[in-house]
Amino acid sequence: MSALHDELVKILENEHLTPYFQPIVSVTHQKIIGYEALIRGPSGSPLYTPFVLFATADQVNLSGKLEYLSREISLRHYADLNLPEKLFINVSPNVLLHPDFKEAITRHFHAHLGLKPASVVIEITEHQVTDNYERMRDVIRHCRDMGFQIALDDLGAGYSGLRLWTEVRPDYVKIDKHFIEGLHNDAVKTHFVRSIQTIASSMHCQVIAEGVETTDEFRALERLGIRYMQGFYFAKPASVPLGALDAALFQMTGSRRVSIQPLRMVAVAQITQHLSALPSGTSVADVLDWFQHNPELNFLPIVDGVQAVGVLLRERFFAKLFSSRYGLELYGKKSVRSFLDKPPLSFDQYTPVEIVSQQLTSNADHDKVFIVTHNGEYAGIGTVWDLLEEITRQQIHHAQHANPLTLLPGSVPINDYINRLLAEQQAFAVGYFDLDNFKPFNDVYGYNAGDGIIKAVADTLQRAVSSRCGLVGHIGGDDFIVVFTGEDWLGCCEEMLASFAEQVPHHYRADDVKAGGIYAEDRAGAGCFFPLISLSVGVVAPNMTERCQSHVEVADLAAVAKKSAKQITGNSCFVSRGQKVLQ
Repeated sequence: MSALHDELVKILENEHLTPYFQPIVSVTHQKIIGYEALIRGPSGSPLYTPFVLFATADQVNLSGKLEYLSREISLRHYADLNLPEKLFINVSPNVLLHPDFKEAITRHFHAHLGLKPASVVIEITEHQVTDNYERMRDVIRHCRDMGFQIALDDLGAGYSGLRLWTEVRPDYVKIDKHFIEGLHNDAVKTHFVRSIQTIASSMHCQVIAEGVETTDEFRALERLGIRYMQGFYFAKPASVPLGALDAALFQMTGSRRVSIQPLRMVAVAQITQHLSALPSGTSVADVLDWFQHNPELNFLPIVDGVQAVGVLLRERFFAKLFSSRYGLELYGKKSVRSFLDKPPLSFDQYTPVEIVSQQLTSNADHDKVFIVTHNGEYAGIGTVWDLLEEITRQQIHHAQHANPLTLLPGSVPINDYINRLLAEQQAFAVGYFDLDNFKPFNDVYGYNAGDGIIKAVADTLQRAVSSRCGLVGHIGGDDFIVVFTGEDWLGCCEEMLASFAEQVPHHYRADDVKAGGIYAEDRAGAGCFFPLISLSVGVVAPNMTERCQSHVEVADLAAVAKKSAKQITGNSCFVSRGQKVLQ
């Protein structure tokens, strides 16, 4: 231990620590939302790996100093990178509870003026016993006042995770990688993750799944409605952080692929030009001959075997070839590879055109043509012109059938979507949402305030449902339909009701909130007291929708479920499973 102790002291004195950053990913938006800062010792040192480094520091009572220096170096380096995403920094309970921590964290951010507390998440590790919760709450309060967000790391791996969770009330909770490994084949782990997701929804806390390494794990988490993930599946930690994600990470592969998309989210396959490709070994002279014999051809894909390696643009090819008098003599016998520029963007044929558009917009330096693949193999090309035409067509279609107040899809696209799910035999649940006591509110407060309530419902439902796990529709008045394709449909409904309940008082005058409602005329014209507005949802579970033949049958079941929900006082959920009521 003496040798390791000496090595550690030398590392600390010389600040020979290197920060690494691993991306934290939003599955919903298919982008990086933050990076976790990790630290490593010098390359070739026995203390290179984080585990040995911190274990050694703990044994020789230098863990506090190591953690402080690691945080200092990570903040300094991240400030230099000037990235817009959040930085997650690890802080152990012992360090967090140290009397000097408040002063230290404040000093850090006076020193790093380019990095604001609002861009940093303090990630509390769970590998030490914690019992001074009063002190913990005080420190967390100080951090929040400064602008930091709080995360709880490795839930399920430490000593007092659930107690710490309720005491700290973090903005994020990270599920330990043990519960993610092999999740797709483990019912117990699946139930654990689902339970954590449900608890998190009730506490308005975001769940991050750590240690995601395989496609199967990613898909299992996605089906459970987990929206934030981290792991080798996306990227390994790196000293120069990954700036963008490969769109292919979010596409299903092989026979398990599902082509169902909300509304008319057309896959890029429908705008693909299936052009023949030439091998990369083809000579420049032969490519010239190909272009000359096909005057209508503006693009020519080039492949290595079944893999696309580039696209030749006619104008650019001719400009380069004939930029000098001897261009053909110089290049004619050479491989066309010498004429290829940077690799084009590539998308699987099932990628929605909206995703393709986003990727092209964020990569403006690329040519306005892209490769389309199927199972990783070349399938054709797409152009920005065709892409814009399709998106415009979709926008027109959406506008024709959208509710004018909320701009959400109406009954026609919702019915089409349900019919497609039934045709593909995809599991889904349907929630029919309706407001209670809305008419008297509208009568007393006016239609403008009523519109505000309707918009609040629309916003609440949309926030809880991503395009990957459902579709929100507004079918008229105060009636909304949500089609859930993720497994956590019940947790999603509970989150919606809880969120809406918090918003309702803000739409009433203070005296009406205090009274618990308003006086208004009922439908018979008699004066009556009406409680505050609430939201009812009748849900048709997947085991019921799978028996239906069309959207008409689904709608009938949803109407019955909603009627049962409205018989329950207050914000309520009735689930039609063909069995007992859930309130």
